[in-house]
Amino acid sequence: MNTIRKISTLIKSHRLISSLLLLVIVGGSSYWYLTSKKSGTLQYVTSIAEKGLLVSSITASGTITSGDTTYVTTGATGTVSKVFIKNGDTVKKDQKMAEINLDDDGKLNQTIAWNNYQTAQVTAKNSLTSKQTSEITMLQRQQALADAETAQRDSISGGWNPDTKRPYTQNELDIVAKEYPQAKEAYDAAIKSFQIADSNIAVSQAKSLAAYRNYQKVSSTVYAPADGVVNNLVLAPGVVLSSTNGSGSITVSTGTDSTTNSSSVTSQKIGAIKNPEGKYQATVSLTEVDVTKVQSGQKVSITMDAFPDTTLTGTVLAVNTSGSVSSGVTSYSASILLDPTTLNIYTNMALNAEIIVASTDDTVIIPSSAIQTKNNQLLVEILKDGKVSTVTVEVGLSNDTQTAIKSGVNEGDSVVTSTSTGNTKTTTGSSTSVFGNPGGGFRMQL
Repeated sequence: MNTIRKISTLIKSHRLISSLLLLVIVGGSSYWYLTSKKSGTLQYVTSIAEKGLLVSSITASGTITSGDTTYVTTGATGTVSKVFIKNGDTVKKDQKMAEINLDDDGKLNQTIAWNNYQTAQVTAKNSLTSKQTSEITMLQRQQALADAETAQRDSISGGWNPDTKRPYTQNELDIVAKEYPQAKEAYDAAIKSFQIADSNIAVSQAKSLAAYRNYQKVSSTVYAPADGVVNNLVLAPGVVLSSTNGSGSITVSTGTDSTTNSSSVTSQKIGAIKNPEGKYQATVSLTEVDVTKVQSGQKVSITMDAFPDTTLTGTVLAVNTSGSVSSGVTSYSASILLDPTTLNIYTNMALNAEIIVASTDDTVIIPSSAIQTKNNQLLVEILKDGKVSTVTVEVGLSNDTQTAIKSGVNEGDSVVTSTSTGNTKTTTGSSTSVFGNPGGGFRMQL
């Protein structure tokens, strides 16, 4: 739990830490040890091994895909007669917001939508009746199957026919042998019919709800589509709503399932409702190398061009492992849930995300450049009392610049990161990770 809090704090101060880290590496934690004051003698650049939190992360870019705002739209046409709310008011879903005196086209569309809703309701009721009938049939055939199974068992064991109270005749045995598979087939068919009827209920109810929502969009009453605070409402008594200034379209249908007539009605945005408790979501693109390291629950640091001085935080929601191919390159998307913010963020805004894929706390950390590889062993040179000794180390997590040491180096040791002879400087190890280059990262001393 302490580590999670440290990571959260680390994310929020990432930019400051990155700047301070550079200063520490260049000016604070390194010094020149001069083996001799004479020109051309060997000199060492060292860094002090310290304990702290090491974080490994990957970067990805993407956009805001959903926000905390739901738009209020209407397909009704006519003149606004009453407005019941104003900007800044808090509303509940389906609360009445305004009334409109519909023009002729508006009245026609409302009538068509209402008839369609009524038809959908009838279909939903018929589906419920069909399910009830199918259930009765299924239970009846289940009982018939049980009876056939009992008769078959009795006939095989040499029992008596319960109907005649006598031993089974050969003809009766032949009939019993045929009845069981027939009863089983009939029961299986009844189960399928019941399952179909059950699924039809869900479909018909969904269509009924959609038809009602469609009716609401063209009705003379405007309803709130969600809970929240109203803003950017452009309605007032006397305002004329027409189909020529719409921003989208909805379809109004009438008729039966086999003969459906449809017409497109232009809808328009007339306001917005912001949910104070709503959270923004973002989608970022991951490479084939990075997607294997990302999983839900990982912490994310987010920066946006729209807010250059602010670093946001979030959490990985899910990773789409299906992937998509474009120009021969495969990429994978990850969904990120942003933590609550007071910023006015809008959908499709660009962002850069830094996803923390691993971390280790209270561990000895040294610059990756101090690590050498020789004969398949990882080595580090330690400077003590003017003498350099070489030790074998076991490494842990690393990022672009830092590596965690499991054994071989202790806190406070001076590790050699490079050497210099006069004007010639030689780096001891590599500036990249000893694991290849697993991704970016940053470190905070705790």
